[in-house]
Amino acid sequence: MTFLKNIAFPVLLATIWISLSEFVRNSFLIHDAWIEHYQKLGIVFPEQPVNGAVWGAWSLLFAIVIYVLFQKFPFWQTVLLSWLIGFALMWLVIGNLGVLPVAILPLALPLSFVEITVATFIVSRFSRNRS
Repeated sequence: MTFLKNIAFPVLLATIWISLSEFVRNSFLIHDAWIEHYQKLGIVFPEQPVNGAVWGAWSLLFAIVIYVLFQKFPFWQTVLLSWLIGFALMWLVIGNLGVLPVAILPLALPLSFVEITVATFIVSRFSRNRS
């Protein structure tokens, strides 16, 4: 029962928050920038259900990373490390591959930081077993 209450529940809530945040940002707020950028590259922006499932798995894994980091680090260090791991590294990679529309960054940067901060707050609020 402790596992469910102190680990699974906060990770599940953080996963739901991350998934919703990603969906709203990428499907509504910056969707057109993704579509236009991919069209300029001569490829189609991947929006099939399987892509959504992969992002769901990413959200779960990311929530687990946030949970693990929070067990070892204070709140703001967890936020910063999580942001570096989840976003800065991803954007460097997709930027290097040429599939990152740089035009999204002025909106995506602050929204990603809010996403991480709220996810870390969820984990901090609902998990009771810090190491």
